[in-house]
Amino acid sequence: MMTRHYKVAGHIFAVNGSNELFEQMENYEPFRCEGGEPLFTLTECSGVVPEYTEVFRLLKRLIYGHDTSGNDVFEFTSEENTRTCLICSKDCREGRLIMPDGISKMGLNHVMRSMYSLATAGKGTLLFHAVVVSCEGKGYMFIAPSGTGKSTHARVWLEHIEGTELVNDDFPVVRGEMVFGSPWGWKTPCYRNVSYPIGGIVLLSRAPYNKIRRLSGVEAYVRLTRSIIGGELSRIADGLHQTTNALASTIPMWHLECLPDEAAARLCHDTMLNKNGIE
Repeated sequence: MMTRHYKVAGHIFAVNGSNELFEQMENYEPFRCEGGEPLFTLTECSGVVPEYTEVFRLLKRLIYGHDTSGNDVFEFTSEENTRTCLICSKDCREGRLIMPDGISKMGLNHVMRSMYSLATAGKGTLLFHAVVVSCEGKGYMFIAPSGTGKSTHARVWLEHIEGTELVNDDFPVVRGEMVFGSPWGWKTPCYRNVSYPIGGIVLLSRAPYNKIRRLSGVEAYVRLTRSIIGGELSRIADGLHQTTNALASTIPMWHLECLPDEAAARLCHDTMLNKNGIE
């Protein structure tokens, strides 16, 4: 058993595991650090998934529940029917990772994200389902329901907006007014240990035209809550609410109805960077 430390958005966490486990964690390598006091520790354990009471299903294959001691339990079942289970202590300081069917990289990432969102919820940190690009020294976030075209819009920026780089294509982390790359995501492998001041957030919608408008603080708050990972868990809701409210109040957010074309990317870019006079 080995111990490695990682730092994501300034939060250090530790993993105790086997060589086989760390071989499946190459996406975490850019975030390794020498040590420090961990916010939480995840330990790989042998055995079977314990009995627990299901509370609800977060995703198609991810179940949330609690055991008889009140610990949080997350169970992920892959398409190959392999099971990965996280048992998280009430104070979110200790987690046990159980993989009775063998190591599943996707399962590991699912439960690691869950523990990270729990442990950081009261520390001004949000884990988003979003795509982020950087341009002219700032990060720009694209949020929308799955399948709407976040990755496509980002790709058009990369192709047509000079100086644009991909920060994260699935699960970036926001802390304060900064957006950070993370070790999570699977659509496009992009695990960069970078951070940028947030220049703007864009809600994307498909349309047969390109149109953009600024959202009010209340609209922004409502839209942001739908893209936050872990927002379904009531016991961390207060921390997430405070952080989301601060974000909606300080960072400009826009609604872009658009086609998947260069004109949409340029309208979005020029508006957020205030190059066309739209307020």
